[in-house]
Amino acid sequence: MEMDETRECVSEKKTVVVVGGGVAGALLAKLIQNYVHVTLIDPKEYFEMPWANLRSKIEPMVAERSLMNHSAYLTNGEIIESWAKNLTEAEVLTSDGHIVPYDYLVIASGHVVNLPRSRRSRLDQFQQDNARIKSARSILIIGGGPTGVELAGEIASESPEKNISLVHSGPRLLDFIGQKSSRKALQWLQSKKVQVFLNQSIDLQALEEAKGEYETSAGKRISADLHLVCVDRPMGSEWLQESFLNDQVDESGRLKVDDNLRVVGHKNIFAIGDITNVPELKQGFSAQQHAMVVAKNLKILTRKGKEKRLNKYRPLPKMAVFSMGKKNALKQGVIKSRDLFLFKTRRLMGLDRHSKRSVTSASDEISEGLAD
Repeated sequence: MEMDETRECVSEKKTVVVVGGGVAGALLAKLIQNYVHVTLIDPKEYFEMPWANLRSKIEPMVAERSLMNHSAYLTNGEIIESWAKNLTEAEVLTSDGHIVPYDYLVIASGHVVNLPRSRRSRLDQFQQDNARIKSARSILIIGGGPTGVELAGEIASESPEKNISLVHSGPRLLDFIGQKSSRKALQWLQSKKVQVFLNQSIDLQALEEAKGEYETSAGKRISADLHLVCVDRPMGSEWLQESFLNDQVDESGRLKVDDNLRVVGHKNIFAIGDITNVPELKQGFSAQQHAMVVAKNLKILTRKGKEKRLNKYRPLPKMAVFSMGKKNALKQGVIKSRDLFLFKTRRLMGLDRHSKRSVTSASDEISEGLAD
């Protein structure tokens, strides 16, 4: 009798498919794995903390802790290493031929980034990047957004003898945050002898032919042993263009969501992370908050709870934090962690549970929130 009841309970579990194993998708899959059948679709075998990438280029050992295989935290779910290609109202189709049925779908496909499939290959890539940066006497960084500014800061702090140039097409660095913070970033980089060229661009199509000599749109000539491109990446919504969700993708490539983070007009489809049109800065912390809200909402829905009990997501106030090397940070509303939040994030993903370091585990807080 007990066996029959167990089978009945298992058979009643709903199927949730999560597309994208980035900050939001990976955390969500981890949180819901014990009360639904969860399938994570991601083209690589690992989760990566994107805010640690730049430091990993300077100190490759950082990546040993910032990269973790999906199987390390998703111990009670299925992992499909592939790109999502299309979807119907009941199934997700992948590029390698999988047809994955779902009761609930969560789209967390973020930005398109072509990364190595295996964790080992990604670690090797950081080692190669580090070797290229170390051997270069002069470096050109193209793009003055968060990635370009942080990378310039990391290199300038670690190797002050290098000649670093940064070219940005806009009138100021980090133009999505306040002018005061933007000005501080510029002044700090200049204090480290980084040459910053604003309102100028570099022809990305001509980079391969540059051979160490570059010319900006304003005619400025820059010599560099190495160039690093840090411009915006395309949104990961192209695979939705031929689907029934096409009308819910806005002009910037983001999915329109309601207060519960459901795709507008679809009660069983959620979107989280950078792919959403939530009006807030797209950072790791907000992506984690999205995952927490949707985890709670899925628990309510899969246990036949009432719609009125669903949690609403409130966009975070404008806040940003940018690493400017090991000892410095540009802050707008939050405090910078010295270890790039590696310890806290690993605990959040259920790893390093036996560490003696004294911190409040966010995953414990989430578990408590899901228990009611």
